[in-house]
Amino acid sequence: MAGQVSAPRGFPSLGCRANDANADWMAALCPRLWDLPLHQLAIPGSHDTMTYSLNKKCPISKTESRLLQLLGRLLPCLTQPVVLKWSVTQVLTVTEQLDAGVRYLDLRIAHMQDGSEKNLHFVHMMYTTVLVEDTLTEISEWLESHPQEVVILACRNFEGMTQDLHEYLVTCIKNIFGDMLCPRGEVPTLRQLWARGQQVLLSYDDAGSVNRHRELWPDVPYWWADQVKPEKLIRYLEHMKSCGRPGGVFVAGINLTENLQYILAHPGQSLRKLTLPNLPRLTAWVREQSPGPGPRCVNVIAGDFIGSDSFVSDVIRLNEKLLGC
Repeated sequence: MAGQVSAPRGFPSLGCRANDANADWMAALCPRLWDLPLHQLAIPGSHDTMTYSLNKKCPISKTESRLLQLLGRLLPCLTQPVVLKWSVTQVLTVTEQLDAGVRYLDLRIAHMQDGSEKNLHFVHMMYTTVLVEDTLTEISEWLESHPQEVVILACRNFEGMTQDLHEYLVTCIKNIFGDMLCPRGEVPTLRQLWARGQQVLLSYDDAGSVNRHRELWPDVPYWWADQVKPEKLIRYLEHMKSCGRPGGVFVAGINLTENLQYILAHPGQSLRKLTLPNLPRLTAWVREQSPGPGPRCVNVIAGDFIGSDSFVSDVIRLNEKLLGC
């Protein structure tokens, strides 16, 4: 079947020309890259994809420290805005991120203790008001409009999730994406996915669910430095590269991370104020990377505040190194 696909439906062969419209960057890749498995391509991703939907009225996660929860109950007017400033990692909506070229979405899912029985939300220090089912539907509709684009959806965290809720979520996933889902196996190439009409690799961080459903892939490894300084983050990523890359899809996170002590010591700051001045240093590291099969090669690179700089285009452009395009 793979040999029957010569060019994506609806798109001419663009050779090695740069593609200004990142919404369809996979379709516009050099044709010689269509036969490389996804884990050998450079793919831009967003860290904590859904935090753009947080607001001051969102409740603090039950898994946060007791001190933070106590402050949230005693001084909500002071605590909620501070927590919000350190929870938001994105400002573009999920559709805007996809339009910008993001192809790895970090979806951290939770069931709120006091929430309705089947409503699942996203979480990062706070619970979103946006529902998981609605967001998955939004992604599916976007994919229908971009039939040659492929996304890696990383469903993880699963705060407050029971086995019944996992089964409910997996059923929703199957109903929403249907034949778009690529069953687990060897990491496919773009040409193979196009031939099968598949557009979604869904990573699911629950081994029991993965064992029960062949549509789910195991959790994608994420290199998380847990550092507030870019120099230490880069040092960590270089160390991980020296240890050798995982065998399949994996993520190098260039997201800076704070802890509660840092937040309390910097109440007037925010994750955005921490991140934006350091983006030039982080994107400089990105431009130095190379995709491919080698032990020091990168695959997915995920960052915060997508759209604030040239990050997405820089990652996509790394694929030119594979062929010298």
